[in-house]
Amino acid sequence: MLAGRPHIEPKLVPGADSVVLKELYLSVQGESSHQGLLCSFVRLTGCHLRCSYCDSEFAFRGGQRVKVAELVERVVALRSPRVEVTGGEPLLQPGVYPLLQGLLDAGLIVLLETSGAIDVRLVPKAVHKIVDMKAPSSGEVQRNDYRCFESMTARDELKLVLGSREDYDWAVRLIDEHRLTQRSFGLLFSTVFGKLEPKTLVEWIVADRLPVRFQLQQHKYVWPPDERGV
Repeated sequence: MLAGRPHIEPKLVPGADSVVLKELYLSVQGESSHQGLLCSFVRLTGCHLRCSYCDSEFAFRGGQRVKVAELVERVVALRSPRVEVTGGEPLLQPGVYPLLQGLLDAGLIVLLETSGAIDVRLVPKAVHKIVDMKAPSSGEVQRNDYRCFESMTARDELKLVLGSREDYDWAVRLIDEHRLTQRSFGLLFSTVFGKLEPKTLVEWIVADRLPVRFQLQQHKYVWPPDERGV
């Protein structure tokens, strides 16, 4: 593996009671083992990565600051049993931790989509963490914080989005070097939309008998790839 850059350390900030919200909407989950299920989405503003294939650049800036308590009420009003907090990179905002706990306290199934560039050790244990670590074609592979693996449990999933054979070979080495098949969390392989044919990735997985879950970004096949709020 390539040596990483200095990592952003997660931290709890006393009194952090708000987040900058980019959008809130109701749809169905497009990825992970929760795919196809009704889900509310809380997208927070801001990201320190600039992945080559990013599909949420609109979340880099803007948005509205909202109190955590108000946002939890708005999510509950959408009447979905499940909610995903995403970005951008949601762990950049100190208010995300009380937000996640508030959503759990409201009785919701809570998912967190995070880049894998910030250690997830401070995320409440009951949250389903989807850690989207970056392959070489992203241009951000050196930002990966492999300490995340130590804080992931059986409810969590490591997502690897692959855009080339180089990315695939990197992912296979990652699994081997970190003994990821011996850990309890799930392994997800998907393609960079429009860059790698899904059929090709499936053929590679089958040829190598990899114990991973192949997935598509379902929402990009239901709606146009640049559609917002889906």
